[in-house]
Amino acid sequence: MIEWHIQSRAHVCKITGRPFSHGEAYHTVLLDAKTGFERLDLCSDAFKDQSAEILARQGLVSHWRGIYEPPPAVAPDAIQKEDAESLLRKLLEQPDDRYAGATYILAVMLERKRVLRVKAQSRESGRRVFVYEHPRSGDLFTIADPDLQLSQLEQVQRDVSQLLEYGIPSLQPDPRILSAGFIEEPFNLPSDVETLAPEMIVPV
Repeated sequence: MIEWHIQSRAHVCKITGRPFSHGEAYHTVLLDAKTGFERLDLCSDAFKDQSAEILARQGLVSHWRGIYEPPPAVAPDAIQKEDAESLLRKLLEQPDDRYAGATYILAVMLERKRVLRVKAQSRESGRRVFVYEHPRSGDLFTIADPDLQLSQLEQVQRDVSQLLEYGIPSLQPDPRILSAGFIEEPFNLPSDVETLAPEMIVPV
């Protein structure tokens, strides 16, 4: 089983320990540590001084430059509307193979809406693994391609619809979800989702 997870952007340089400031350029280096992806966020000075050594490290997957923005303040006990992004985050926090298709489709939808960007992809255990970045927060999402078949899309559509409507059963029990076989007004996937192919998702 390939683990899905979220890696948050660091608020200090991995090498110097200096906090990033608002609007500061920083570098992200993604390494394949065999047990999972390792993320390094570095200030420009540290990257400049050690770039040759860092980029020559074994297991280098990708490298990109970003602009640091501090995390927005969150009001205590704020009620978050369940949308595609918040649902994706919850699915990644408690990965479950039952929702592999829904997780992948949500990520593809968010990419097409320019909420997420593909920064790298690799193969593990014969499956493609995508690394998405949320440009504003800097969070990285690691998601495996479940290799969906056309015959599975209708069920995935129902899964996404139910998850958006009722939440994840293990996190938010609801008697309706136990008896509901489908939602009368299912969530509409993009019209071209049924033609997903490897060449349609290309790393940035």
